[in-house]
Amino acid sequence: MDVLKFDYNHKGDNALKELERITSKAAEVQDNMLSGILERNKDTQYLRKYMKGSKDVMEFKRSVPVITYKDVCPYIQRIANGEDSSLITGHPITEILCSSGTSGGEPKLMPTISEDLDRRTFVYNLINPIANKYLEGLDKGKTMYLNFVKAETSTPCGLPIRTVLTSYYKSKHFQCRPYDPFNDLTSPIQTILCEDSNQSMYCQLLAALIHRHKVMRLGAVFASAFLRAISYLERKWSQLCQDIRTGHLSPMITDPGCQTAMTSLLASPNPDLADEVEEICGRPSWKGILCQLWPQAKFIEAVVTGSMAQYIPALEFFSQGKIPLVCPMYASSETYFGVNVKPLSKPSDVVFTLLPNMCYFEFISLGKNGTLSFDVEDEEVVPCDKVVDLVDVKLGRYYELVVTTFAGKETGGIVFSFLVSSDSCMETGLYRYRIGDVLQVAGFYNKAPQFRFICRRNVVLSIDLDKTNEEDLHRSITLAKKKLENKAFLAEYTSYADTSSVPGHYVLFWEIQWLEPDDEEEKLLMEECCIAVEEELDYIYRQCRKRDRSVGPLEIRVVKPGTFEKLMDMIISQGGSLNQYKTPRCVKSNSAMLKLLDGHVTGSFFSPRDPTWSP
Repeated sequence: MDVLKFDYNHKGDNALKELERITSKAAEVQDNMLSGILERNKDTQYLRKYMKGSKDVMEFKRSVPVITYKDVCPYIQRIANGEDSSLITGHPITEILCSSGTSGGEPKLMPTISEDLDRRTFVYNLINPIANKYLEGLDKGKTMYLNFVKAETSTPCGLPIRTVLTSYYKSKHFQCRPYDPFNDLTSPIQTILCEDSNQSMYCQLLAALIHRHKVMRLGAVFASAFLRAISYLERKWSQLCQDIRTGHLSPMITDPGCQTAMTSLLASPNPDLADEVEEICGRPSWKGILCQLWPQAKFIEAVVTGSMAQYIPALEFFSQGKIPLVCPMYASSETYFGVNVKPLSKPSDVVFTLLPNMCYFEFISLGKNGTLSFDVEDEEVVPCDKVVDLVDVKLGRYYELVVTTFAGKETGGIVFSFLVSSDSCMETGLYRYRIGDVLQVAGFYNKAPQFRFICRRNVVLSIDLDKTNEEDLHRSITLAKKKLENKAFLAEYTSYADTSSVPGHYVLFWEIQWLEPDDEEEKLLMEECCIAVEEELDYIYRQCRKRDRSVGPLEIRVVKPGTFEKLMDMIISQGGSLNQYKTPRCVKSNSAMLKLLDGHVTGSFFSPRDPTWSP
């Protein structure tokens, strides 16, 4: 089989048959994948540096180093400045993809080639046939899936710079796709392509309300984005009802494409529909609001794994726990990785089957805490012989994902309506590139391994010898916030390692909604939360706190309601993507994000005692 002749155009039952074929022959597909990549790209400057023109697979594994973004960045900068794409890929570069930057810091840039869209489309074509095996009738209605584009820029040599989803929505693969009854969107394409996210959100929600009795699926890329839409609806439902009642679009919509599309939908006044929506939205509680507004909805499609798991209680509140949460795929800007073949699994049980025809996969063995399972002087430099192939991973073990793509963009831990690695890579000759995601082997589908996403390997917080990752921080906060039950609701959080004094200490920024505010009770509760977080952090942290005194007491800074929306608005205004946005779980010192958060603090609370620790 020639890797260059992979057919990515399967749909429906044929897509399911192709899934069975490639997972049953995972080793063969992977071997052909790597051979094809080397055949195509052997003459690139990057591979010639290490392989001297060879296309031998074993030479690749012996000689080509395992890298991070900083290693490939100089090549990308040269291409952006106008040098030939043959630096890293055998095919012409058509655009530059940028990550959101919210998982690991600054956005990263990565060239891409046109055929990458074929691979992405193959995964999209798998999602609905898989879901339809468990939920029949998805082809009988519409999908309210909120999609957004971001304004693009360009490189010095004129290549467009786009987010991965903007690239897809602007492509012929999306705009010229044939009618698919399984994916009939409520949102007119003009509203998706509107670069004003406020106007786009308004029009997409208006369209979803107009089609409310036909909607079978709800969703957005991340759970946080879907909840932002609900928050927007809470503010705008009265105005939306007025548009439906009168048949006239609000004058706030000035985008010509949105005006044309929505004027067609609002062909005539519909006071009955307006009354229905007004009665539902005007109720004193919005518990179960999604079931009431879209009574035919069978599931909510969004990323609800990793750090997005904190939004599950809110989604269950608005759906009254009656609409399943589905996370159908694991992807990044650089390449899509796999699919969830059991979409109705509980979020905590979700695993992804890696698709061996997406790229060439390798894995670095890790310990449970995300550190390398072998000794090296520098964890950024992994010996070539310390990686294993896709079919050689072991059940229950932890690994960091490494990819070799046809043409690539860096990934960051968590799936579009699937699992998205947001600081990702989408294919342009990334060779043995470390994604940074920690995965655990949870099983096998035919011969292909299934992985549970654990966290980003990158350390979130560190003061001294302590190293706290995203998973440990999230687990500690999840347990600590139980102290607030029936008294308050933790809406959002991020963290910061404050080293402005000695010893330094962890700072948590919490946005809290109090049910019955009481200043004295608030102080006691927040101090209890500080203690609870510290008690759940690892042995080394507690040792540093109690014995070594190298880390000071943990601090929680409570911020005003709406602060994290302001944080998101700021990040998006600086080039972040609304589609790919995830609240950064750590902010840097002297950053604009930290300044914004500190400017909205209403109270500061420290842990009143040392955490438990014994030698």
